[in-house]
Amino acid sequence: MKRIKTLLGMICLISTITFAETPFQLGVPGTNMPADQTVKGVRLNLLYGKNTNMSGLDINILALGETNNFKGVQLSPFWIGANKVNNSFTGVGIGAANIHLGQSTGVALGFVNYTNDFTGLQWGFVNFNQKKSVINLGAINFNQGESIVDIGFVNYAEKTTFQLGAVNFTNDLQGVQIGFINFAKNGFFPVFPFFNIDGRL
Repeated sequence: MKRIKTLLGMICLISTITFAETPFQLGVPGTNMPADQTVKGVRLNLLYGKNTNMSGLDINILALGETNNFKGVQLSPFWIGANKVNNSFTGVGIGAANIHLGQSTGVALGFVNYTNDFTGLQWGFVNFNQKKSVINLGAINFNQGESIVDIGFVNYAEKTTFQLGAVNFTNDLQGVQIGFINFAKNGFFPVFPFFNIDGRL
């Protein structure tokens, strides 16, 4: 117990010194130890941690880890934790929820993936995208903008190239839908079972 108190005391002492960046940060609600806004290395968040720039390994234990710009791997052990990136993301995000509000490139694995502009693979129970996504694998894929590939039980995209699911919806089909029932405003038929294609082909 004495060693633990000594270690915590050292962390608190280090946190009072401001550096341009740090190789390690412990984030808890309201406090980063050390207080740097840029981490190049490892960040460990307990309940909540927030900084500006993170490169490396971000570990969220029962926590929401938030940063503006991220490169690396976000990991929530046992899928209990969430990852939030406000601006740019490059890498892999694994957690109960991945929330990417800016431009993202890489892989998002979570029960819920909420993204804005995502280039790569989203794999989750629910994938929600605001502008653009490339590959969505999930029970429910909902794209307010354009998607390239949606594979799930229910797929919706404003514009899409390929959908495979029990029920598929789109307003602008650029390719093929395969499913039990397929809705496409510009499809060969607006509603058709088993498959539908772009009516302009």
